[in-house]
Amino acid sequence: MADVRISAEQLVRVVGEWRRPGTPLIAALAEAVRDAVLDGRLRTGGRLPAERRLAAALGVSRGTLTAALTTLRDGGWVHTRHGSASTVRLPPAAAARIAPLSATGEAGAMDLRQAVPAAPRAAYQAAMLRAAERADPVLAQAGEPGAGLPELRSLIARRHTDEGLPTRPEQILVTSGARAALALLVAHLRPRVAAVEIPTYFGALPLLRGAGARLTGCRVTGDGWDLDQLDDAFRAARGGLAYLVPDFQNPTGALMTPRTRRAVAESAARHEVTVVADETMRDLDLREGAESGAAPPRIRRALLIGSAAKTVWGGLRIGWIRGPAGLIGELCRDPLCPPLAAAPMQQLVAAELLGDPMPVLLRRRAELRRQRDHLAGLLAGDDRWSFTVPPGGLALWLRLAGARADAVAARARALGVEVSPGPGFAADRTLTRYLRLPYTPPPSALDRVAAVLDAAYGP
Repeated sequence: MADVRISAEQLVRVVGEWRRPGTPLIAALAEAVRDAVLDGRLRTGGRLPAERRLAAALGVSRGTLTAALTTLRDGGWVHTRHGSASTVRLPPAAAARIAPLSATGEAGAMDLRQAVPAAPRAAYQAAMLRAAERADPVLAQAGEPGAGLPELRSLIARRHTDEGLPTRPEQILVTSGARAALALLVAHLRPRVAAVEIPTYFGALPLLRGAGARLTGCRVTGDGWDLDQLDDAFRAARGGLAYLVPDFQNPTGALMTPRTRRAVAESAARHEVTVVADETMRDLDLREGAESGAAPPRIRRALLIGSAAKTVWGGLRIGWIRGPAGLIGELCRDPLCPPLAAAPMQQLVAAELLGDPMPVLLRRRAELRRQRDHLAGLLAGDDRWSFTVPPGGLALWLRLAGARADAVAARARALGVEVSPGPGFAADRTLTRYLRLPYTPPPSALDRVAAVLDAAYGP
């Protein structure tokens, strides 16, 4: 690589207005440099100017600059050799993107209509290599889909058991994602009526409608579930199905309390409703101390569907169903099971990643927590909208005070940012004053999201 020198003036221009109210200068400066490297505004391999000159250009003391550089050096963002200038670099761990290109604006317009993370590149590539090295037993088989590789089923079952829900491998069916899991359950159970949250995951609505189910809804806000409406919805869906997202609900981010989970189980038993609990967001717990705390309890007797889409990558195409062994056996014999199964090699890669998920998960949680707080800070205190900071998940659920979400979304689209208005998440096409804003992009991209929203809403 050619020798690249970064002048003091260039670095000042690149980091821009890096000072942040309430944030110490050292931390704010280090974060601004990290963001500039991640966004490509600061070239890796570039040599930084002398500290005295750079401190003067930034308007800080040399001690402040030295402390910020030490922070960056400790994190692997800056490398210094004795007697040589410091150089900017990208730590290996930082190569794992949180947001796909489509959501950052690097590929043109910012598309935030799907709240999805990018693959953890280094971990994913390493898992593929390990899977390929031990793929001979899998490749020696016919490759016909079944309930899933025994190794992967055991891993998923053990995780449920470790979280307080004793589970055997024969209670797990591996599918090609959570949507495939829901599609198989809906096709097999054939509900006449289905209770859903309003709002809910937009991908579930066409699956339920396509199966001929009539939808009945119960309201969910960032503060939780309306229990009266929930019981009414279960009564209307008597003998049918309920699709719920109890853990960091999509799109509100709400976390169902133990009391509400008990109420769901009681109402389901009273009205003979089969509860399908979507746990796709369960691992995205952004509460402080979540790593050492107990996992949220499950809804008693619910069928559980999960996925690696949010915690690893949607392109892995791995999901699963956890239920009674008898039902899992019936689902394996359903004609739709083979087309909705996951490819054996993908399952082998998933086993490598899910065998030790914490390195990827801890970094993802930390990045999402930082980005959630950054976007919430940008939008807080504005009477044009309101929101509850979610304890987990991937997005803010924004209530607009005096504008229609579709009109704001249309103006944002014209400014280069695609967002999803509320009616797409509502079975009854209500929620016309709500927007979902994912916080998967890096802070500098979220700055642009906030600026576009400001312009799209107007004064």
